[in-house]
Amino acid sequence: MKIRRITAAALAVVIATTSAMANYNDPKNPSGAVVDRFADIEVMRYAVPGFDELTPDQKKLIYYLSEAALAGRDILWDQNGKYNLQLRRLLEDVYSKYTGDRNSADFKAFEKYLKQVEFGNGAHHHYSTDKFAPEFSQLWLENTMAAEGLKIADYGNAVDLTRLMFDPTFMPKRVNQAAGQDLIATSANNLYEGVTQQEVENYYNAMKDSTDTTPVSYGLNTRVIKGPDGKVTEQVYRLGGLYSPAIARIIDNLEKAMPYAESQQQRDVIAKLISYYKSGDLKEFDEYSILWVDDTASKVDFVNGFIESYGDPLGMTGAWESIVNFRNDKASKRTQTISENAQWFENNSPVDPRFRKPHVKGVTAKVINAAVLAGDAYPSSPIGINLPNANWIRAAHGSKSVTIENLTQAYDDAAHGNGFNEEFVIDQPTRDLLDKYLFITDNLHTDLHECLGHASGQLLPGVDPDALKAHGSTLEETRADLFALYYLADPKLLELGLLDNPDAYKAEYYKYMLNGLMTQLMRIEPGKDVEEAHMRNRKLIAEWVLEKGAPDKVVELVRKDGKTYVQINDYQKLRELFGQLLGEIQRIKSEGDYAAGEALVETYGVKVDPALHKEVLDRYAKLDIAPYKGFVNPVYTPVKDASGNITDVTISFEEGYLPQMLRYSKEYSTLSK
Repeated sequence: MKIRRITAAALAVVIATTSAMANYNDPKNPSGAVVDRFADIEVMRYAVPGFDELTPDQKKLIYYLSEAALAGRDILWDQNGKYNLQLRRLLEDVYSKYTGDRNSADFKAFEKYLKQVEFGNGAHHHYSTDKFAPEFSQLWLENTMAAEGLKIADYGNAVDLTRLMFDPTFMPKRVNQAAGQDLIATSANNLYEGVTQQEVENYYNAMKDSTDTTPVSYGLNTRVIKGPDGKVTEQVYRLGGLYSPAIARIIDNLEKAMPYAESQQQRDVIAKLISYYKSGDLKEFDEYSILWVDDTASKVDFVNGFIESYGDPLGMTGAWESIVNFRNDKASKRTQTISENAQWFENNSPVDPRFRKPHVKGVTAKVINAAVLAGDAYPSSPIGINLPNANWIRAAHGSKSVTIENLTQAYDDAAHGNGFNEEFVIDQPTRDLLDKYLFITDNLHTDLHECLGHASGQLLPGVDPDALKAHGSTLEETRADLFALYYLADPKLLELGLLDNPDAYKAEYYKYMLNGLMTQLMRIEPGKDVEEAHMRNRKLIAEWVLEKGAPDKVVELVRKDGKTYVQINDYQKLRELFGQLLGEIQRIKSEGDYAAGEALVETYGVKVDPALHKEVLDRYAKLDIAPYKGFVNPVYTPVKDASGNITDVTISFEEGYLPQMLRYSKEYSTLSK
């Protein structure tokens, strides 16, 4: 599966812990500092601890890899929607050139809309994928543009741009996952043109060879269209193909990074990525992925390319993203311990032995500090990654897992004292448990999810990796979450020294059930179903164990003082239920049982209780907590000598949210629209 990450939004309701608040006035420790707040979004800074201790060459490597990351920004915008780059240019020009009253209600509404579009990398919400609705009128925009000498027609198709902003029926949803519909025809992304879902599925099914033990990830780097002759074809993302100007700049900065690589092995990784960008050949991408996963020695690392497929309703095309990072050596001892014991975890997994890996290969894990986030990882970012996504590479060569701890620390710092615990956690003893153990168990859950959960299990011979189709994303995240939940309560973690109290796991169990049953509903508009893959995953798990554990009252929704709370009565039985569901999800994946997978998702992961939903929204509104959070990047500035050679790289954290977005548009616009 091409589903390997937990989004940062999964921590939007992270429960406050007792870790010390960050000194938000200290530019060297900006973790959790709020930069901006608008609509349902809060933008924060993240610290980059340890950057100053890196060698000059490591800093230069990070600088050029960061430039390569930012150079791909326009690709994601265009993937998200065919008019997004035109829309961004229009909005930014109006904002920059506006000479009227910037404190007026209309301008403030316009500014809010601009901020939403920038955060969503386009006209649709980054998480719900619903289209943003401007709170200013079409007439105000037209009059404002006329006053500043601007015309909508100068930015592209005036009719479609106007409809994109003001017609709620036009391109209403970027990714549609509703059952019984043509998912391509009803999704507003720019990954397909003129084709139906059935035509695309037929096109790729004709390519696949079930006997190929090294299949490429079909559709990962292409846009599928129907040509004038009526034939379905692919437009490949490569140098000389689709997105060539952006890819050329990515390549240029990767080439500049190569002299500062930490080893010949890392230089080979970068060189192969460049070669893949030039050819667009997915066989080369697999070769790059193998080289990348084998490089476990380099301190500085990066992800760059078309990776995760959440933005494709069929789960095939990878959204462009990049994360530049370096290893947190002290914290990585935790993940190293986990990866060293990967075979034990696999052997003791509560799944049918037929579906276990007899020999777990190359599972490596580390804790990292993100240095720059870009593309689909910005401004909303993953907190953990497990790559590569190709099942055969994972089986033959292993995988590389990371937990991004400077981002989880920023979330934790920001959540301190926000009133969430007092409103939603059932009693003081449970709040005390969360205060003491949630931060470490949350991080361990991410470690286990990414390092072992996604790396566990195997497909039976001949099973298509894409057999679960549109539900593959949800079921894969469900599988990894269940693996992590099951093992959080295992005495093995105490034996390995990863936890120091046999009850610590209960903090994560309670938070997970609370989130899955109740609090994540604050991200859903009244009357709507759950559609995003991670939210479906959490709801599926929580609702399934609530139902299956009902005869023994393992978990209950109880009323107390007129409010609904989650009450866990038997944590050990809850763990057993997690194990049972993990066994079934693994069977579904290993056998490619689409019907059973669809039934689980549609039964437990989609529908919302309207009364409970309203209660959650009403209670959450009183807290004034932004449901979604994201980040601005630090700014890296090269220090040059008299000859223009870079001698050092400095880091600063002062740049604001819109200033960063406007600067990125000025300096990294590679695709003219």
